[in-house]
Amino acid sequence: MYHKILLPTDGSKFAEKAAEHAIWIASKSNAEIIVLNVIETSSLVGLPAEDLIVRIKEMLKEEGRRSLERISEMVTEEEKEHNIEDIKITLKTEEGSPADAILKTVEKEDVDLVVMGTSGKHGLDRFLLGSVTEKVVRSAKCPVLAVH
Repeated sequence: MYHKILLPTDGSKFAEKAAEHAIWIASKSNAEIIVLNVIETSSLVGLPAEDLIVRIKEMLKEEGRRSLERISEMVTEEEKEHNIEDIKITLKTEEGSPADAILKTVEKEDVDLVVMGTSGKHGLDRFLLGSVTEKVVRSAKCPVLAVH
């Protein structure tokens, strides 16, 4: 039923919980998992020092790299633990608005299912259905599994 599963991650506990679901679904349906980390740079635009912007971007890229690595490790652990054949995984990093980048990836990669956490790491997302998740649920042209 599913051939490509998009798993957006920001390194939060919600993203890791969503990863558990995506890995299980991929193992049962022989689907590829596309793990996407989006570096949101819009908040950096007003900062005065260019070198500060560069340093913050590098920190965000490093945090994103760690998020992607963690998902990759989870896939490897699951394969070993349950003696599963190789789960195909593709790691991607994009810059921009997370919701927009996720929706563009759904279209560009012909994704069948998005599996994502209900909240991210930031702000009011902790109290409500995350604004990124909500926008993806409302706008994606494929099913979205929102994992709490």
